[in-house]
Amino acid sequence: MRILTWNVWGRFGPWEQRQKAILAVLRDLRPDVVGLQEVWQKNGENLAEWLAGELDLHWTWEPTRAPQWWRQRVGDPAVDFGNAVLSRWPVADRAVAQLPPLHEAGDDGPVDGAGDNGPPDEASDKGPPDGAGDDGRLVLYARLAAPGQDVPFFTTHLSSPPYASAVRCAQVAVLAAFVAEHRTGTAFPPVVTGDFNAVPDSDEIRLLGGYRTAPSVPGQVLLDAWQYAEPGAASATWDAANPYVAPTHDPSVRIDYVHVGPCGPGGLGAVRGVRRAGDGPVDGVWPSDHAAVVADLAGPDATSG
Repeated sequence: MRILTWNVWGRFGPWEQRQKAILAVLRDLRPDVVGLQEVWQKNGENLAEWLAGELDLHWTWEPTRAPQWWRQRVGDPAVDFGNAVLSRWPVADRAVAQLPPLHEAGDDGPVDGAGDNGPPDEASDKGPPDGAGDDGRLVLYARLAAPGQDVPFFTTHLSSPPYASAVRCAQVAVLAAFVAEHRTGTAFPPVVTGDFNAVPDSDEIRLLGGYRTAPSVPGQVLLDAWQYAEPGAASATWDAANPYVAPTHDPSVRIDYVHVGPCGPGGLGAVRGVRRAGDGPVDGVWPSDHAAVVADLAGPDATSG
């Protein structure tokens, strides 16, 4: 079973050309399940719906409840943003949890041009002061009717300011509780994907894994699939080599993740491999400011691996 997570950067930059490049990457990789962040919708047109139609996949999405911050950044008062799931298998159930916003989670430090990803010409107009408008972060759950066992799949996008680790920790606590609520009734481990805007050794990521600190939900461990990567494999998903990232002068870091619970009976859901994707131009166009992460898991049937 091939899992992919990707922040597709909304309608920033040359978004129409990028949309075609995103499709080309997905068509080449042929993932079974995809978690997408910064998915846009406008005037009845939805990026996830279009990708699903082109790839013959099922789909579901959830828009942010507070689009004003995103609309101001992109300069379009009619566009919506959100998270989406594309799936080879039907979506049997879905649910959404809202995550604590910056101004409620106790970390209202100044934005000062830092914050959500994107070159300075698009990130400089950050919306309301102190990130107060950025309160629409969410986690989307989709229960996927794969043969043999349902797959409990989650995708999220945490707050982005570098100073906001405390906010992201609060968001992870809600995320982890939401996973615990919806992971039951199947032997397949939960799969949690997304743009966490946090490096691997940060407090918020450690709260999921359980090895370096007590997990947010007692007894619930979600493994970072990148632990199974080939030694020395390029890992940065926010990469200074990307021309959309280079103007920010940010360091190259890994902030996008596939997390998986401990494998089920017979190794069900075990990580077989993981790597970056979408990390170069397609016909001269870089698909997104983020690279995707692709993880291959032991699937619920012999044909899905």
